[in-house]
Amino acid sequence: MANAVNRATKGRLRNSYISSIISISLVLFTLGILGILIISAKKLSDYVKENIGFNIYLNEGVSDADALFLKKQLNASGYIKSTQYFTQQDAARIMAAELGEDFIAYIGYNPLNAYIEVRLKADFANNDSITKIEKWLKNFPQVKEVDYQRSLINLVNDNVSRIGMVILIFAGLMLFISLVLINNTIRLSVYSKRFIINTMKLVGAEWGFIRRPFLLKSILHALYASFIAIALLAALIYAINKEVANLLSILDPVSILLIFISIAIVGIIINFMATFLAVSKFLRLSNDDLYY
Repeated sequence: MANAVNRATKGRLRNSYISSIISISLVLFTLGILGILIISAKKLSDYVKENIGFNIYLNEGVSDADALFLKKQLNASGYIKSTQYFTQQDAARIMAAELGEDFIAYIGYNPLNAYIEVRLKADFANNDSITKIEKWLKNFPQVKEVDYQRSLINLVNDNVSRIGMVILIFAGLMLFISLVLINNTIRLSVYSKRFIINTMKLVGAEWGFIRRPFLLKSILHALYASFIAIALLAALIYAINKEVANLLSILDPVSILLIFISIAIVGIIINFMATFLAVSKFLRLSNDDLYY
């Protein structure tokens, strides 16, 4: 009879551990997806901003050597991601391709200026920075005009800010829900052992001694849950990358590894703190309170 009771108790504890690990792993999996969304959104916003640029139109008679010297100075600055130089002939070919006809044959000369196409780094792709850069560029004798679309830059930055705010609010909400879910799961797990905690307390065991096995088990369970969550995330990333071949160009392996490590660390910290608080709560309860 006693053996049957012990087996039933062990079975309940095992089921409790398994359900706790699965619940925590699903929460960590959700947090991992959220991390992927946040990093992807940041990289996509940087990609969009870095494709916003402007053209520097050069004065007539500027030699290729002078134009390339200006291009070299631009590349040496800390706010420009890339530059590309187009000669008058290049500009004429691009215009002819857009118009679908050779306009030079009609007017008899090439009215276009050579220019340098500039792409800025994401942090400087805003009107305030471009205005300062424009003033700096006008000090160069080769520069005739700096042309950029102010309204488009404002629109892109406003939309990126709005999307970023929505993602941050959603991330905060998901993190709060995750903390509540993990905390409730741990409390239910510890609640099932409240009489064991009370018995150890009655025989004179110190609170630190009582907490220790619970805390060690919480770390072990967090590692198990993290492993499951990471495996699910890896499978999800692999499946998405199979369908969308450019995913890993947005989400590089270093970022993926960072997300995996963060999942394990967050899982351990949350599990440890929730277990510590839950065990402390039951340590403070009196005998009568254990039945409520």
